[in-house]
Amino acid sequence: MHCAAVLCLYLCFLSVAALGAPPTASPQPAAQDAAILPVQRVGPDDLLTIAVADLPELTRNFRVRGDGTLSLPLLKRSIAAKDKYTWEIENQISAALAQEEILVRPVVSVSVAEYRSVPVTVLGAVRHPVTFQAVGEVHLLDALTRADGLADDAGPEILISRPRLDGAPGPIQRIPVKSLMDDVNPDLNLRLQGGEEIRVPPAGRVFVLGNVKKPGGYPIQDSSDLTVMKIVAECEGLLPFASKEAYIYRNRRGNTSRSEIPIDLRQIMDRKAPDVALQANDILYIPDDKHRKLTAQTVERIAGFGMATVSGLLVFH
Repeated sequence: MHCAAVLCLYLCFLSVAALGAPPTASPQPAAQDAAILPVQRVGPDDLLTIAVADLPELTRNFRVRGDGTLSLPLLKRSIAAKDKYTWEIENQISAALAQEEILVRPVVSVSVAEYRSVPVTVLGAVRHPVTFQAVGEVHLLDALTRADGLADDAGPEILISRPRLDGAPGPIQRIPVKSLMDDVNPDLNLRLQGGEEIRVPPAGRVFVLGNVKKPGGYPIQDSSDLTVMKIVAECEGLLPFASKEAYIYRNRRGNTSRSEIPIDLRQIMDRKAPDVALQANDILYIPDDKHRKLTAQTVERIAGFGMATVSGLLVFH
């Protein structure tokens, strides 16, 4: 009985101790960003998260300067961060802390919180012009997707400029839209490194005036295959009194004036003359055939007069 009483008292003591002890914290997973940024070289304006054990002055976020250096508290000299990986920056900070006798064995961790050094700009004939950071593996089609695709009036080429190493603008690379979109040449889907400007010029237009069903300006998607016959078809054909003679007004090279090029439209429509190629900014003017129109109006008037006379005679009788 004595042993049983002692055992009971011991169990009660354990229960009271457990109730009075602070609750044991459950292990928490390591904090992670919503999106883990891929490893790539650091550049100006990037935001770095630096943590140094036992040194709270250096445990926070620091932004890389425009010249590519880091200015850190307690350190006399700046840290060169441009074009370095995070582990290289860690080694530089550790070496500086030891050299300046701030810490004996520094434990340093560096990660990238935000990239701002690899901007890609997409503008021109896209649905939503955009500037974003080329973080990770980004290609030309990815950039166009970020801009919600090409606009309806997008031209046949995409122009890409990349900066040189000295920061000066580089040569312009021309990418044909059709080959890129049709995957004819996958090498055209360029990988973007940051710093590129992607410009999509709007398509050139041909303007049609006069005796067509739908006059107006028509975008040119393929300038190598645009002719008078095709643009007339785009306009849904000719009106009844269109002249057989038409005119193309074209800008002269190096001059603001336009030249007038007469064409025999009827011969082209009857396939008795070759079709005529058009260029961007051409104006195709198809005037009235005044003789045919006058004849038709005269016939209508005569017919109308005759019908009115017959009606009068019938009334008279």
